[in-house]
Amino acid sequence: MRIALLTYSTRPRGGVVHTLHLAEALADLGEEVHVWTLGRGGDTTFFRSVDPRVHVHAVAFEDPDDDVGARILRSIDLLRGALAPHVEGYDVVHAQDCISANAVLELAPFVRTVHHLDTFTTPELVACHERAVRRPDALVCVSAAVAAEVQAEYGRPATVIPNGVAAERFAAGATDDDGRALWRAQLGRYVLALGGIEPRKGSLDLLEAMALVRRSRPTLADVRLVFGGGETLFDYRDYRAEFERRAVELGVEPLVLGPVPDDDLPSLLAQAAALPFLSTKEGFGLAALEALAAGTPVVARDLPVLREVLGEAVAYGDGPSSFAEALARVIEAPPPVDTGQALAQRYTWPAAAASHLRFYAGEQ
Repeated sequence: MRIALLTYSTRPRGGVVHTLHLAEALADLGEEVHVWTLGRGGDTTFFRSVDPRVHVHAVAFEDPDDDVGARILRSIDLLRGALAPHVEGYDVVHAQDCISANAVLELAPFVRTVHHLDTFTTPELVACHERAVRRPDALVCVSAAVAAEVQAEYGRPATVIPNGVAAERFAAGATDDDGRALWRAQLGRYVLALGGIEPRKGSLDLLEAMALVRRSRPTLADVRLVFGGGETLFDYRDYRAEFERRAVELGVEPLVLGPVPDDDLPSLLAQAAALPFLSTKEGFGLAALEALAAGTPVVARDLPVLREVLGEAVAYGDGPSSFAEALARVIEAPPPVDTGQALAQRYTWPAAAASHLRFYAGEQ
Protein backbone atom coordinates (compact mmCIF):
# COMPACT_ATOMS: atom_id res chain seq x y z
CA MET A 1 0.00 0.00 0.00
CA ARG A 2 1.26 3.48 -0.88
CA ILE A 3 0.33 5.89 1.91
CA ALA A 4 0.66 9.67 2.13
CA LEU A 5 0.58 11.18 5.62
CA LEU A 6 0.15 14.97 5.63
CA THR A 7 1.13 17.37 8.39
CA TYR A 8 1.66 21.11 8.64
CA SER A 9 5.06 21.63 10.27
CA THR A 10 8.55 20.23 10.69
CA ARG A 11 8.68 21.38 14.32
CA PRO A 12 7.80 19.32 17.43
CA ARG A 13 4.05 19.57 17.99
CA GLY A 14 1.83 16.70 19.11
CA GLY A 15 0.29 16.02 15.71
CA VAL A 16 3.72 16.10 14.04
CA VAL A 17 5.16 13.66 16.60
CA HIS A 18 2.17 11.39 15.97
CA THR A 19 2.66 11.56 12.20
CA LEU A 20 6.32 10.56 12.32
CA HIS A 21 5.83 7.66 14.74
CA LEU A 22 2.88 6.37 12.71
CA ALA A 23 4.84 6.67 9.46
CA GLU A 24 7.77 4.68 10.87
CA ALA A 25 5.49 2.01 12.34
CA LEU A 26 3.68 1.63 9.00
CA ALA A 27 7.05 1.29 7.27
CA ASP A 28 7.94 -1.44 9.77
CA LEU A 29 4.88 -3.31 8.51
CA GLY A 30 6.18 -3.13 4.96
CA GLU A 31 4.10 -0.24 3.63
CA GLU A 32 5.47 2.52 1.39
CA VAL A 33 4.97 5.71 3.38
CA HIS A 34 5.42 9.31 2.25
CA VAL A 35 5.17 12.23 4.69
CA TRP A 36 4.33 15.64 3.24
CA THR A 37 4.86 18.75 5.33
CA LEU A 38 5.58 22.46 5.22
CA GLY A 39 9.30 23.11 5.71
CA ARG A 40 9.06 25.93 8.20
CA GLY A 41 11.68 28.68 8.07
CA GLY A 42 13.78 26.91 5.46
CA ASP A 43 13.63 23.46 7.11
CA THR A 44 14.27 20.61 4.71
CA THR A 45 13.37 17.84 7.14
CA PHE A 46 11.88 17.30 10.59
CA PHE A 47 13.08 18.24 14.07
CA ARG A 48 14.42 14.70 14.49
CA SER A 49 15.90 12.07 12.22
CA VAL A 50 13.30 9.97 10.42
CA ASP A 51 13.63 6.31 9.42
CA PRO A 52 15.10 6.39 5.88
CA ARG A 53 12.37 4.01 4.70
CA VAL A 54 9.93 6.92 5.12
CA HIS A 55 9.96 9.35 2.18
CA VAL A 56 9.93 12.94 3.47
CA HIS A 57 8.68 15.79 1.27
CA ALA A 58 9.22 19.17 2.94
CA VAL A 59 7.65 22.03 0.98
CA ALA A 60 9.64 25.25 1.46
CA PHE A 61 7.67 27.74 3.57
CA GLU A 62 9.00 31.00 4.97
CA ASP A 63 7.11 32.70 7.83
CA PRO A 64 7.00 36.43 7.09
CA ASP A 65 3.22 36.98 7.39
CA ASP A 66 2.29 38.84 10.56
CA ASP A 67 -1.36 38.27 9.67
CA VAL A 68 -2.31 34.77 10.86
CA GLY A 69 -5.16 34.44 8.37
CA ALA A 70 -2.88 35.22 5.44
CA ARG A 71 -0.30 32.75 6.77
CA ILE A 72 -2.90 29.98 7.00
CA LEU A 73 -4.16 30.56 3.47
CA ARG A 74 -0.62 30.61 2.09
CA SER A 75 0.19 27.42 3.99
CA ILE A 76 -2.77 25.65 2.40
CA ASP A 77 -1.97 26.92 -1.10
CA LEU A 78 1.70 25.94 -0.97
CA LEU A 79 1.03 22.43 0.31
CA ARG A 80 -1.80 21.95 -2.20
CA GLY A 81 0.41 23.04 -5.08
CA ALA A 82 3.14 20.60 -4.11
CA LEU A 83 0.74 17.69 -3.55
CA ALA A 84 -1.38 18.09 -6.66
CA PRO A 85 0.95 16.42 -9.19
CA HIS A 86 1.52 13.40 -6.94
CA VAL A 87 -1.67 12.74 -5.02
CA GLU A 88 -3.27 10.29 -7.49
CA GLY A 89 -0.34 7.92 -6.98
CA TYR A 90 -1.35 7.11 -3.40
CA ASP A 91 -3.72 4.41 -2.22
CA VAL A 92 -4.38 6.35 0.99
CA VAL A 93 -4.11 10.07 1.70
CA HIS A 94 -4.30 10.84 5.42
CA ALA A 95 -4.28 14.41 6.77
CA GLN A 96 -3.37 15.06 10.41
CA ASP A 97 -4.56 18.67 10.87
CA CYS A 98 -6.81 21.30 9.37
CA ILE A 99 -4.15 22.88 7.16
CA SER A 100 -3.14 19.65 5.45
CA ALA A 101 -6.79 18.57 5.20
CA ASN A 102 -7.69 21.80 3.41
CA ALA A 103 -4.66 21.38 1.14
CA VAL A 104 -5.94 18.05 -0.17
CA LEU A 105 -9.61 19.04 -0.49
CA GLU A 106 -10.92 18.19 -3.97
CA LEU A 107 -7.58 16.71 -5.00
CA ALA A 108 -8.39 13.15 -3.86
CA PRO A 109 -10.47 11.18 -1.37
CA PHE A 110 -8.81 11.41 2.04
CA VAL A 111 -8.90 10.52 5.72
CA ARG A 112 -8.45 13.03 8.55
CA THR A 113 -7.36 12.44 12.12
CA VAL A 114 -9.10 14.89 14.44
CA HIS A 115 -6.72 15.05 17.39
CA HIS A 116 -8.96 17.52 19.21
CA LEU A 117 -11.61 20.11 18.41
CA ASP A 118 -10.51 23.68 18.84
CA THR A 119 -12.05 27.14 19.00
CA PHE A 120 -10.57 29.89 16.86
CA THR A 121 -11.43 33.56 16.28
CA THR A 122 -9.40 34.20 13.12
CA PRO A 123 -11.95 33.80 10.29
CA GLU A 124 -9.59 31.87 8.03
CA LEU A 125 -8.81 29.44 10.86
CA VAL A 126 -12.48 29.01 11.72
CA ALA A 127 -13.23 28.09 8.12
CA CYS A 128 -10.18 25.84 7.88
CA HIS A 129 -11.22 23.98 11.02
CA GLU A 130 -14.84 23.53 9.88
CA ARG A 131 -13.97 22.20 6.43
CA ALA A 132 -11.36 19.85 7.89
CA VAL A 133 -14.01 18.09 9.99
CA ARG A 134 -16.98 18.22 7.62
CA ARG A 135 -15.31 17.42 4.30
CA PRO A 136 -13.00 14.40 4.74
CA ASP A 137 -14.27 11.06 3.47
CA ALA A 138 -13.62 9.43 6.85
CA LEU A 139 -12.47 10.51 10.29
CA VAL A 140 -10.17 9.02 12.92
CA CYS A 141 -9.91 10.21 16.54
CA VAL A 142 -7.24 9.22 19.02
CA SER A 143 -9.69 8.94 21.93
CA ALA A 144 -13.34 8.03 22.45
CA ALA A 145 -13.95 11.35 24.22
CA VAL A 146 -12.97 13.38 21.15
CA ALA A 147 -14.93 11.04 18.86
CA ALA A 148 -17.99 11.73 21.01
CA GLU A 149 -17.42 15.49 20.68
CA VAL A 150 -17.15 15.17 16.89
CA GLN A 151 -20.36 13.16 16.78
CA ALA A 152 -22.20 15.63 19.01
CA GLU A 153 -21.01 18.78 17.25
CA TYR A 154 -20.80 17.65 13.64
CA GLY A 155 -22.97 14.53 13.46
CA ARG A 156 -20.05 12.54 12.05
CA PRO A 157 -18.84 9.18 13.31
CA ALA A 158 -15.11 8.64 13.79
CA THR A 159 -13.05 5.51 14.24
CA VAL A 160 -11.05 5.53 17.47
CA ILE A 161 -7.38 4.56 17.13
CA PRO A 162 -5.30 5.53 20.18
CA ASN A 163 -1.82 6.96 19.89
CA GLY A 164 1.22 4.91 20.68
CA VAL A 165 3.88 5.92 23.18
CA ALA A 166 7.63 5.46 22.76
CA ALA A 167 7.71 4.19 26.34
CA GLU A 168 11.14 2.56 26.24
CA ARG A 169 12.76 5.73 24.89
CA PHE A 170 11.37 7.85 27.73
CA ALA A 171 12.01 5.21 30.37
CA ALA A 172 15.66 5.34 29.30
CA GLY A 173 15.67 9.00 30.34
CA ALA A 174 15.32 7.91 33.95
CA THR A 175 18.62 6.01 33.77
CA ASP A 176 20.49 8.68 31.79
CA ASP A 177 22.51 9.88 34.77
CA ASP A 178 24.74 12.18 32.72
CA GLY A 179 21.85 13.85 30.95
CA ARG A 180 19.90 14.31 34.16
CA ALA A 181 22.93 15.74 35.91
CA LEU A 182 23.34 18.34 33.17
CA TRP A 183 19.72 19.44 33.52
CA ARG A 184 20.00 19.49 37.31
CA ALA A 185 23.09 21.70 37.12
CA GLN A 186 21.44 24.03 34.61
CA LEU A 187 17.94 24.26 36.07
CA GLY A 188 18.02 23.12 39.70
CA ARG A 189 14.62 21.79 40.79
CA TYR A 190 11.92 22.41 38.20
CA VAL A 191 8.50 21.52 36.91
CA LEU A 192 8.34 21.17 33.15
CA ALA A 193 5.51 22.30 30.89
CA LEU A 194 5.81 21.03 27.32
CA GLY A 195 4.37 23.26 24.62
CA GLY A 196 4.03 26.97 24.15
CA ILE A 197 2.63 29.71 26.31
CA GLU A 198 -0.84 29.69 24.80
CA PRO A 199 -4.50 29.57 25.80
CA ARG A 200 -5.10 25.89 25.04
CA LYS A 201 -2.18 24.87 27.24
CA GLY A 202 -3.63 26.66 30.27
CA SER A 203 -0.40 28.59 30.75
CA LEU A 204 -1.94 31.36 32.86
CA ASP A 205 -3.51 28.81 35.21
CA LEU A 206 -0.10 27.16 35.58
CA LEU A 207 1.52 30.50 36.39
CA GLU A 208 -1.07 31.18 39.11
CA ALA A 209 -0.63 27.66 40.48
CA MET A 210 3.14 28.01 40.74
CA ALA A 211 2.76 31.30 42.62
CA LEU A 212 0.42 29.53 45.07
CA VAL A 213 2.88 26.65 45.50
CA ARG A 214 5.65 29.08 46.44
CA ARG A 215 3.45 30.98 48.89
CA SER A 216 1.99 27.92 50.59
CA ARG A 217 5.12 25.72 50.64
CA PRO A 218 8.29 27.66 51.55
CA THR A 219 10.31 24.47 51.08
CA LEU A 220 9.32 24.54 47.39
CA ALA A 221 10.19 28.18 46.78
CA ASP A 222 13.24 27.16 44.73
CA VAL A 223 11.26 25.05 42.24
CA ARG A 224 11.43 26.71 38.81
CA LEU A 225 8.75 26.82 36.16
CA VAL A 226 10.28 25.70 32.87
CA PHE A 227 8.67 25.61 29.42
CA GLY A 228 10.04 23.39 26.67
CA GLY A 229 8.89 23.43 23.05
CA GLY A 230 6.29 25.86 21.83
CA GLU A 231 6.65 26.09 18.05
CA THR A 232 3.36 27.12 16.43
CA LEU A 233 1.93 28.72 13.30
CA PHE A 234 -0.60 30.68 15.32
CA ASP A 235 -0.38 34.11 16.89
CA TYR A 236 -0.57 34.14 20.69
CA ARG A 237 1.27 37.42 21.23
CA ASP A 238 -1.54 39.03 23.23
CA TYR A 239 -1.81 36.00 25.50
CA ARG A 240 1.96 35.87 25.89
CA ALA A 241 2.02 39.57 26.83
CA GLU A 242 -0.66 38.97 29.48
CA PHE A 243 1.32 35.97 30.77
CA GLU A 244 4.49 38.05 31.09
CA ARG A 245 2.63 40.90 32.81
CA ARG A 246 1.07 38.53 35.31
CA ALA A 247 4.39 36.76 35.93
CA VAL A 248 5.90 40.07 37.06
CA GLU A 249 2.95 40.72 39.36
CA LEU A 250 3.26 37.28 40.92
CA GLY A 251 7.03 37.33 41.19
CA VAL A 252 7.40 34.13 39.17
CA GLU A 253 10.18 34.05 36.58
CA PRO A 254 9.48 31.28 34.07
CA LEU A 255 12.34 29.93 32.00
CA VAL A 256 11.41 29.33 28.36
CA LEU A 257 13.81 26.87 26.73
CA GLY A 258 12.08 26.86 23.35
CA PRO A 259 12.36 23.73 21.21
CA VAL A 260 14.49 21.10 22.96
CA PRO A 261 16.74 18.76 20.91
CA ASP A 262 14.87 15.50 20.56
CA ASP A 263 17.68 13.41 22.05
CA ASP A 264 17.66 15.58 25.19
CA LEU A 265 13.94 15.37 25.85
CA PRO A 266 13.81 12.04 27.78
CA SER A 267 16.37 13.15 30.37
CA LEU A 268 14.74 16.60 30.64
CA LEU A 269 11.40 14.92 31.37
CA ALA A 270 12.90 12.38 33.76
CA GLN A 271 14.69 15.04 35.82
CA ALA A 272 11.58 17.20 36.23
CA ALA A 273 9.92 17.16 39.64
CA ALA A 274 6.55 17.07 37.88
CA LEU A 275 4.87 17.63 34.54
CA PRO A 276 1.88 20.00 34.80
CA PHE A 277 -0.50 19.09 31.96
CA LEU A 278 -3.17 21.76 32.24
CA SER A 279 -4.52 21.92 28.69
CA THR A 280 -8.10 23.08 28.33
CA LYS A 281 -8.49 20.83 25.27
CA GLU A 282 -6.62 17.64 24.48
CA GLY A 283 -7.06 14.70 22.17
CA PHE A 284 -5.07 12.06 24.02
CA GLY A 285 -2.36 13.28 26.38
CA LEU A 286 0.78 11.96 24.70
CA ALA A 287 3.20 14.21 26.60
CA ALA A 288 1.68 13.11 29.91
CA LEU A 289 2.20 9.44 29.03
CA GLU A 290 5.78 10.14 27.97
CA ALA A 291 6.39 11.76 31.36
CA LEU A 292 4.87 8.75 33.15
CA ALA A 293 7.13 6.46 31.12
CA ALA A 294 10.09 8.55 32.33
CA GLY A 295 8.96 8.13 35.94
CA THR A 296 7.84 11.75 36.34
CA PRO A 297 4.58 12.50 38.18
CA VAL A 298 1.87 14.32 36.25
CA VAL A 299 -0.75 16.83 37.33
CA ALA A 300 -3.53 17.13 34.75
CA ARG A 301 -6.64 19.18 34.22
CA ASP A 302 -9.71 17.08 34.97
CA LEU A 303 -10.99 16.55 31.42
CA PRO A 304 -13.01 13.51 30.24
CA VAL A 305 -10.39 12.66 27.62
CA LEU A 306 -7.58 12.65 30.19
CA ARG A 307 -9.63 10.53 32.60
CA GLU A 308 -10.18 8.13 29.71
CA VAL A 309 -6.51 7.82 28.77
CA LEU A 310 -4.62 8.50 32.01
CA GLY A 311 -7.04 7.00 34.52
CA GLU A 312 -5.76 7.08 38.10
CA ALA A 313 -2.08 7.28 37.10
CA VAL A 314 -2.00 11.08 37.51
CA ALA A 315 -3.22 13.73 39.95
CA TYR A 316 -6.06 15.98 38.78
CA GLY A 317 -7.15 19.56 39.39
CA ASP A 318 -9.68 21.97 37.95
CA GLY A 319 -8.18 25.40 38.68
CA PRO A 320 -5.10 27.15 40.08
CA SER A 321 -5.77 26.23 43.73
CA SER A 322 -6.28 22.53 43.11
CA PHE A 323 -3.42 22.46 40.59
CA ALA A 324 -1.13 24.04 43.20
CA GLU A 325 -2.16 21.54 45.86
CA ALA A 326 -1.63 18.60 43.52
CA LEU A 327 1.76 19.89 42.32
CA ALA A 328 2.99 20.41 45.87
CA ARG A 329 1.80 16.96 46.86
CA VAL A 330 3.54 15.06 44.02
CA ILE A 331 6.76 17.07 44.38
CA GLU A 332 6.98 16.53 48.13
CA ALA A 333 5.93 12.87 48.01
CA PRO A 334 6.36 11.49 44.48
CA PRO A 335 3.96 8.59 43.81
CA PRO A 336 5.26 5.15 42.82
CA VAL A 337 6.24 5.06 39.17
CA ASP A 338 5.06 1.53 38.38
CA THR A 339 1.44 2.38 37.60
CA GLY A 340 2.29 5.18 35.19
CA GLN A 341 5.01 3.21 33.42
CA ALA A 342 2.72 0.21 32.99
CA LEU A 343 0.03 2.47 31.53
CA ALA A 344 2.45 4.04 29.04
CA GLN A 345 3.62 0.62 27.92
CA ARG A 346 0.05 -0.37 27.01
CA TYR A 347 -0.01 2.05 24.09
CA THR A 348 2.33 1.05 21.26
CA TRP A 349 2.96 2.44 17.80
CA PRO A 350 2.98 -1.04 16.18
CA ALA A 351 -0.55 -1.56 17.50
CA ALA A 352 -1.60 1.89 16.26
CA ALA A 353 -0.13 1.20 12.80
CA ALA A 354 -1.86 -2.19 12.56
CA SER A 355 -5.17 -0.55 13.48
CA HIS A 356 -4.64 2.10 10.80
CA LEU A 357 -4.02 -0.56 8.16
CA ARG A 358 -7.26 -2.32 9.12
CA PHE A 359 -9.04 1.02 8.93
CA TYR A 360 -7.57 1.82 5.51
CA ALA A 361 -8.75 -1.61 4.30
CA GLY A 362 -12.27 -0.93 5.60
CA GLU A 363 -12.04 -3.61 8.28
CA GLN A 364 -12.88 -1.34 11.25
